[in-house]
Amino acid sequence: MNKGVVLMDIRLINIGFGNIVSAGRIVAIVSPESAPIKRVVQEARDRSMLIDATYGRRTRAVIVTDSDHIILSAVQPETVAYRLESKDNSKETENTI
Repeated sequence: MNKGVVLMDIRLINIGFGNIVSAGRIVAIVSPESAPIKRVVQEARDRSMLIDATYGRRTRAVIVTDSDHIILSAVQPETVAYRLESKDNSKETENTI
């Protein structure tokens, strides 16, 4: 018997430059422009919970995860959201066919 075997559907989202994030862990995708978000990023940096995936480029999206990690991406928030949404839609399409 296969006791304890759990099959999970892990969806991955490309956030730029070949960096991948688990879609199920994303809580929010926001723009880095506002002062409150800048504070969130600085606090994450101070707590060593910041992941910089920009490769030195300008930060265009800040991704908040359920583990309280903050991920910086050089990809626009709309682009990340579109990739997340298109993965969700393709999964629903597979289930209805």
